[in-house]
Amino acid sequence: MATQSLPSAVAASDIAFTASVKAIQARKGSREAYARMERGDGWSQTIDAELEAFIAAQTSVFLATANAAGQPYIQHRGGPAGFLRVLDERTIAFADFRGNRQFITSGNLGENGRAFLFLIDYAQRRRIKIWGTARVVEDDAELVASLLPAGYKARAEQAIVLTVEAWDENCHQHIPQRFEAADVERALAQRDAAIAERDARIAALEAELGQRGPPV
Repeated sequence: MATQSLPSAVAASDIAFTASVKAIQARKGSREAYARMERGDGWSQTIDAELEAFIAAQTSVFLATANAAGQPYIQHRGGPAGFLRVLDERTIAFADFRGNRQFITSGNLGENGRAFLFLIDYAQRRRIKIWGTARVVEDDAELVASLLPAGYKARAEQAIVLTVEAWDENCHQHIPQRFEAADVERALAQRDAAIAERDARIAALEAELGQRGPPV
């Protein structure tokens, strides 16, 4: 995925690499490598075409927030591919469907706008980390309606809009490879169809040979 180069003094990765983090990196020997990354093609602050396609393919995501006291919370959100929408190169949004009505994410964002979006594709063994700020939009029916996936039977109470500040792609190490049930069913159906076609061709050839009789 493409990245944009930023001066190390304002590196996008500084959103995660705080002074405390950098001190540990230095102590454990990884700071020099990350400093080179910061001086070169560091983390990006904008959504490129490849990231947009990755986002559009997701059916399951995790949104992390924290309250004013710093207590973290992770919320799972899912829907058909395309439910997570890129509005522009710095903005991601989704319709917030009616759930258990605890409203922890909403309450956290009312106190603390910092947010983190975690995307993982088990089949391709890829994960994307997105840092930014988020807000709950309750009074924009047009926006909420525009974010509803066509034909998806769920009630949206509001929208959540995330402004991207930085993103990074993790390495694939230790990500287990898993596949969606629908993808497995489709692959098995294609396999069964190919086997049936092969068996039909074999049967037709055997029938043709039988009509010709034994060789003389």
